[in-house]
Amino acid sequence: PWLRGAAFVYGLVVRARMWAYDHGWQKQARLPCQVVSVGNLTVGGTGKTPMVILLTEWLQAQGQRVAVISRGYKRASTEAKVLVSDGQRVLVGPAEAGDEPYLIANRCPKAIVAVGADRAAVGRWVLEQWPVDWIVLDDAFQHRALYRDLDVVLVDAMDATGLDAIVPAGRLREPLAGIRRAAAVVITRADSERDVAAVRARLQAVLTGHPVQAEVIFRPDEVVSVLSGARHAADWCVGKKAWLVSGIGNSESFRRLAMANGVQVLGVTACADHYAYRSEDVDRIRTQVRRTNAEIVLTTEKDAGKLGPLLRADEPWWALRLRADVRRGEGDLRKLIQGREREVAGERATVEGQAR
Repeated sequence: PWLRGAAFVYGLVVRARMWAYDHGWQKQARLPCQVVSVGNLTVGGTGKTPMVILLTEWLQAQGQRVAVISRGYKRASTEAKVLVSDGQRVLVGPAEAGDEPYLIANRCPKAIVAVGADRAAVGRWVLEQWPVDWIVLDDAFQHRALYRDLDVVLVDAMDATGLDAIVPAGRLREPLAGIRRAAAVVITRADSERDVAAVRARLQAVLTGHPVQAEVIFRPDEVVSVLSGARHAADWCVGKKAWLVSGIGNSESFRRLAMANGVQVLGVTACADHYAYRSEDVDRIRTQVRRTNAEIVLTTEKDAGKLGPLLRADEPWWALRLRADVRRGEGDLRKLIQGREREVAGERATVEGQAR
């Protein structure tokens, strides 16, 4: 009961804040480029990073110049603005950048990547230095201080009950009705039609208008050596005996993916999201690997950057690289983004014509 009471109070505060933005009492900063936010309604991992990477790749394939801006959650740096990548090279490690921005910078080497709590200030700072057509905001659905042209909201099919109550009684960051602000609703980890149906039933009760709806699954793409960067196709680890190591928002999803990819899982080390690994953690894992005769240690791409410096040469630690695969609604999602591109081109042409 006391959790429900705390959730009620927290919900009132959140509703008041959202009402203030909806009615113009709280002003939103605007940037002179297109802004798309990838976020979620719940605490924990819904697959935002693979979706940020996918949207960035889509935009770049259309010739758009893209910057990705993130808060840089759990980063060690206290700087207000940190440049993670200048579009040519990665400039800082995961400790300074945060896990997700560092991963995005490596996966999208031609994108500008920067972090900071004040996303508007970071955006202006980036635009002063580079010509950017689109800014992709990582985990910013509740960050209303910066205006965005499109909101893409992710909902985890494996966490339907997470939509039932606001924190601390549940997992919602804000009331479920907040999803009405979204231009697109994407159900992630949509491997099971039964799970998807449970989530869809909850969403249909609150959705209004006609947001684009899509479903995404995450597929193993490659296996990458944590130490050398050597790569193999994902099926290289089929049949291998592995110990799994992860510090992500949904460690169970990682275990399922590994098993679905044919890995023989002998044991699991599941740490908290954004866990800062220590040498003693790696020593314990080594002991478990020897005890079980595991052939490899398999970790997530997000964890690999933090684990690499703690390993000895030639240790068989590998990272499973994932790719977002839009199972349903890809055409509508692409049209949503491309449609906004055409609108902007039309607006620019009109302004130029008036100027002439």
